Parts: sequence; structure tokens; C-alpha cells
Amino acid sequence: MSQLKLWQKMIRRENPSSYADKDGKLQPVLGKREMIAMGIGTVVGAGVFTMPGIVAAEYAGPAVVISFVIAALIAGLSALAYSELASAMPFAGSIYSWANVIFGEFIGWIAGWAILAEYLIALALVSSAWSSYFQGFLASFGFELPKFFQASFNLTKGTGFDLFGAIAILVVGVLASRGLRNIAQIENWLVVGKIAVIIIFIVVGTTAVQVNNWLPFIPHHQTGTHFGGITGIIAGATQIFFSYIGFDTIAANSAEVKNPQKTMPQAIVGTLVIATALFVGVAAILTGMYPYEKFAGNAEPAAWALRESGHLLTANLLSVVALVGMFSGLVALLIGGSRLVYSFGRDGLMPRQLAQLDNAGLPKVATGIITAIAIILGGVFPIDMLANLVSAGTLIAFIVAGLAVLKLRKRADINHSGYKMPWYPVLPILAALAAFLLLCSLNTTAIYLTVGWLVIGFIVYLFYGSHHS
Repeated sequence: MSQLKLWQKMIRRENPSSYADKDGKLQPVLGKREMIAMGIGTVVGAGVFTMPGIVAAEYAGPAVVISFVIAALIAGLSALAYSELASAMPFAGSIYSWANVIFGEFIGWIAGWAILAEYLIALALVSSAWSSYFQGFLASFGFELPKFFQASFNLTKGTGFDLFGAIAILVVGVLASRGLRNIAQIENWLVVGKIAVIIIFIVVGTTAVQVNNWLPFIPHHQTGTHFGGITGIIAGATQIFFSYIGFDTIAANSAEVKNPQKTMPQAIVGTLVIATALFVGVAAILTGMYPYEKFAGNAEPAAWALRESGHLLTANLLSVVALVGMFSGLVALLIGGSRLVYSFGRDGLMPRQLAQLDNAGLPKVATGIITAIAIILGGVFPIDMLANLVSAGTLIAFIVAGLAVLKLRKRADINHSGYKMPWYPVLPILAALAAFLLLCSLNTTAIYLTVGWLVIGFIVYLFYGSHHS
């Protein structure tokens, strides 16, 4: 392929009416309640049950609360951008499809490739956290797995494969292959139970809070590290940010939503408000119950803190609901990831078999592929490594979303009668800039791995996607 022809393909923009026709086979069965439940199911999963402890111990101390607020403010800007894009272009594939329409095929592919890594890593991370909570719950009854199957590969600890995490993803994959209507109904109830127990944790945990554990609220920065001070707070915000992939999960299912112009903005903003309130509450109580150093390497900090403070019944209740809550997060992540892979196949950037729909209009091939890869990642890779890498894809997607709104307003061929981001063009620019600054604050290892992943994506496009799209 000549360089000129390759360039023409890279900048070729998809016709929005083409996506509307292609995605017309997907069944619009989801309403506002189901979409908010799906968003909260993703955002308030491992993000609330695991990340406050990890981020407090490794980055921000009690100031993890500020990290959550900063992440929420930046995510809020991106949520407004996502709301406008989803309202105007309710297509499967979310940021990938939008960027393909607005910027062209190559930018769309890179944005989609970045968020694909996010889905896969988030699935692996949440499944690892789910496994840790499940094993902690079983341990209270005296049951323990053989050492090799307790966690992902670690020569020092003698572990090799996270069995329970793999089983969780496998079960979720089977459920996702059976359709969204039934899953959405289950998700509604799971989210209600999850929010109720988080509130119980906050109320019960308050009785064990010791104010001295919050002092100093912002630990001094440790030179040469990402811990403490403003550096630690910002680094903590970047680690937390993966939770807000829930916006993309909602948007990825736009083609299966009833009245998307109205439903999508309400679901995205509703998810942000509810999730942020829960995040801040849990982080504040958790760091008040015990010194933040106690949560280092602890994948089930909330349940552990309750058990250690003598609230065994509440701890077990929280463990059960955390298990259910993270399970609902796995469901939402796997569905969002499978719709993204379906979109790649739909456009020929990956094998078209991935876009095959069964008789019920479901992308079972894409669902199976996502399930298999997530099982391998979650079963083998350590949770601390996954947590370290997990936010880059979301931040890249949010940068593209902010810039896409700037271009969307100039497109006369797109029905843009729905929601519009206020204070244009200031807020879209701020959304993209804030996400970019957080991306730059990732640690060196995460940046190198992100660049490596994007290079792989470029190679895949050069040798396959550009020839088959």
C-alpha cells in the first residue's frame, strides 16, 4: 500500500448514518434506570471496595479523599463531553466510533485500542479483588484454597493462578452471552444492595474512627517517590481514575438504549454524582479507622478494617455485598468491552467474525474473546501491577472525547438536537487538558507500557486494519 493511500485511509471518516444502519440489528432494550445501574455497577466496584486502601497506602495517605474529589472533578468534565457525544451519536463502541466519525479511522482505532486495554485490565483487576474478598470471606469459616490457586503468579509467595478470579469472569461471560435484558434487571437489584451496604459501612465504621489516624492529613512528600504531598494526591487521582471507565461502559451500549438522546446524559451524570459521594465517604471512614500504612497490599481493606475493629457480622455482610457488587462491575465491564470488540469487527479493523450476531442479536464471538483474555490476565498478573497500569486508557479516551466535542459542533450531517455541553468551547478544552495532565502524571513504568501498547496498536492497524477496513 502506498503512503498516500495509507494516509487517505487513516483520515477517512465514517458516515454516521452507516453506523446507525449497522447497529440497527442491536435491540434497544435499556432505559435510564438500567443504564445508571450499569454505570454504578462499573464505577462503584473495585474502585470503592479496594482502591481507597491501595491509594492511601501507596500514594496519598488520608488525603486519598482529595484524590477522589480531583478525579471526580476531572471525570465530571469528561462526563459532560461523553453525554454530548452519546446523545448525538448513539453507536456501539463509544469513543472508538465517535472518533472514527469525527477525526477519521486511525484516531478512532487508537482511541478504541487504548480503551480496550482499559477494559481488559479493569476486568482482570476487579476479578482479582473479587477473589481476595471471596477468600477472606471463606477464611472466616476455616476454608482455604491450596496456595498455588490463591492468587496470580508470584514465585516468592508460591502462588500461580487466581482460580476464583478466573471462575468469576467465566460465569460473567456466560451471563453476558445470554442477553442484556435479564442482566440489566439483575444489575438494578445488585446496585441497590451495594449502595445500602456501603452506607452501613460508613455508619458502622464511624464508631471505630480515631481522629489521630487522619493526622497528618496530607503526609509529607517522600523525595524520589510518588508518595505524599501534592505529588501523592495527584498520583492517587490517576490510579483511581480507572473507576470512571463506567462512562465508557454506558456509552458503549448506546445502540441498545431506548431514547438515547435523553437517557444517555442523565445516566452518565447520575452515575458520576452517586459514585463520587460513595467514594469520598468510604475513603474518609477507612483511613479514619486504621493508619493508612495498614492497607498496603490489602485487596479487601473495608472488610478487613471491620473485622479488626470487632464488627465481624458487618464485615461478612460487606464481604458478601462487595462480592456481589464487584460481580456486577465485571458484568458491565465485560459487556462494554465486548461491544467495543464487536465494533472493531464491524468495521473490519479486526476479523469480521467478531461482529457476528447470534439469533438474539448478541455478539457472542466478541464476548467469548474478551472473556478468555480477561481470564488469562486476571489469573496470572498481580493485582498491584494491574492497579498501577489501569487508568491510562480511560484518560486517553477522555482526552479524545473533549477534543471531539469541539469538532462535533461544526458537523451539519449529525443530528445534534439533544444534550449540549455548557460553556462551549471552554469546558471541552478544559476536559481534554485536565485528562492530559493526569495522563502525564502516571509513573514511568505505566507510561512506557502505555506507549508500548499504542505501538502494538499501530502495528496491528498497519498490517491488518488498514487492509481490511
